[in-house]
Amino acid sequence: MQNKAALRIRLIVMNFLEFAVWGAYLTSMGTYLATHGMADKIGYFYAVQGIVSLFIPALIGIIADRWIHAQRVLSLCHLIAGGFMIAAGLYGFSAGDGVEYGKLFTLYTISVAFFMPTIGLANSVAFNALTKAGMDTVKDFPPIRVFGTIGFIIFMLSTDFLGFQKTSAQFLLSGGVSIVLALYALTLPDCPTSKGEKSNSIVDLLGLRAFTLFRRKDMAIFFIFSMLLGVSLQITNGFANPFLTSFENIAQYADTFAAQHANALISLSQISETLCILLIPFCMKRFGIKNVMLIAMFAWVFRFGFFGLGNPGFPGVVLFILSCIVYGVAFDFFNISGALYVDKKTDPSIRSSAQGLFMIMTNGIGATIGTLSAQKVVDVFVNSNTDPMAVSNGWSTSWLIFAAYALVVAVLFFIIFKDPDKEKRIKPSFAK
Repeated sequence: MQNKAALRIRLIVMNFLEFAVWGAYLTSMGTYLATHGMADKIGYFYAVQGIVSLFIPALIGIIADRWIHAQRVLSLCHLIAGGFMIAAGLYGFSAGDGVEYGKLFTLYTISVAFFMPTIGLANSVAFNALTKAGMDTVKDFPPIRVFGTIGFIIFMLSTDFLGFQKTSAQFLLSGGVSIVLALYALTLPDCPTSKGEKSNSIVDLLGLRAFTLFRRKDMAIFFIFSMLLGVSLQITNGFANPFLTSFENIAQYADTFAAQHANALISLSQISETLCILLIPFCMKRFGIKNVMLIAMFAWVFRFGFFGLGNPGFPGVVLFILSCIVYGVAFDFFNISGALYVDKKTDPSIRSSAQGLFMIMTNGIGATIGTLSAQKVVDVFVNSNTDPMAVSNGWSTSWLIFAAYALVVAVLFFIIFKDPDKEKRIKPSFAK
């Protein structure tokens, strides 16, 4: 029992640090870019996370599966990611107001390319360790993983209250945590490479067998809608912070909490996300997969709509708070119920690669298209203006456009998607 408790603590620390790396800059980087003359480049910085997610995690995963123990690959990836993120931060400080997009973007992209695979590697290390200890991954992993979200929240708040939202110090903070995790990963339980026989087919190595699921109409429709909804995933990560801080330029709202501490307000989204995980088993059992996914889709409508209609004053700030609360439903309900749907609908022989395909469609293709498209919308309605009130009105228009898009996707999903197995009767394996 004591060894299991110690293992839980070790994995909690790993997850805490893993997502602290992300939380230090993910929601505030847009504000840094906007205040350094790169407001029209925010979308590119967030889109590159999706682009690298299309292929690099799979390649790194193959290395961990076949040649180098996963905890060592995790350490190496964080060492490289942290080094380049620190380099990005140091460059930002040395360049001051003369930061060049090309140089910063290159350093950042290399860092992200090595960070994104670590999310899957951390899961592999945890699942392997829990299984070896005779523990139930379905039961024991979620309470461990929730500390990842806590790490994200604590470090996004640290970036806010340390005054890093508009400086490259956020990159230094993130890179420093990465280096700490790189060292800590070497102390984690061993996660050996697989010894069994493997197919040498490039199709199997890259998990491309899952693409045969597109031959089935129900799965093709599901994956297409996964991509369409994935468009919404990174929009608020990239643009919510610069949106809120833009109210500093309007005298009426300049000293409001939301304008001065955007990250603190946005952190309510991650808190909501943590709490909404607890609702999923009940909702899945009560409403079924399709209805839960619909709830998530309509939650995105409210997520964007409340931003478009609110303001930092009272009672307008209440809409901002509601936007953060519904984020937990919007994010968790689709991602977890979607993964469950894939699990129920695929053969065990391709189940892992099918989950990978789900991630490619949502966090890869969908998120990339979404951030680049959102950047174009913001350029037209926000960045083309200089008057503070015109900028504010432009933001409102942009958020309402995003809400309208999410509404169209939800309605089309309701009409087009048909589950022949009466998904409301499918219960998740973790529901009692």
